[in-house]
Amino acid sequence: MNKTRNRILLLLFYGGVLLATAAAQTTKPEATTQVSAARAAAPATLDAAQAFEKLKTLAGRWEGTNSEGIKVQAIYELTSGDSALLERTSESGPEHTTMVTVFHVDGPRLLLTHYCAAKNQPRMRAVSYSPESGTLVFEFLDATNLASSDAGHMHRAVYHFIDADHVTAQWTWRQGGNEVTHEMYYTRQR
Repeated sequence: MNKTRNRILLLLFYGGVLLATAAAQTTKPEATTQVSAARAAAPATLDAAQAFEKLKTLAGRWEGTNSEGIKVQAIYELTSGDSALLERTSESGPEHTTMVTVFHVDGPRLLLTHYCAAKNQPRMRAVSYSPESGTLVFEFLDATNLASSDAGHMHRAVYHFIDADHVTAQWTWRQGGNEVTHEMYYTRQR
């Protein structure tokens, strides 16, 4: 019984592969045009190495305030042969929260893992970087220790490099379909 079932599954698998191959070889010109148009409409690919080089310029100590007026601090440190940037942020509020984020390049992607005070670890991938505006945008990819997609987690991060000594970071918290964005305004400390 198992041998017969396995043979049927193998036949179905190889049959599907053959059909997919045949379909790919007989693509109509208008289908190719649609695919080309879709590629043209897609945003340009992110230069992960260029965006990571910009992030590396953050190395050092930063202080400022967040959108609630609470004092914040960020320390950026290159580690692991300069292949990762460690961000350690804290705020001086009553809870004195400290969190860690690690940025690194993964082939053509720039990723971050945020070790949150909510005790989950969202990963995000950079979706855009504009050297002209100095804006780097990360979007949620997945997370560990996240009970469900409705559980509270950081879902988006936007860094805006104003100049060599000023940067803002916007982190968007998502919970139950609702989002709240917190912004930090940092000045480099010498």
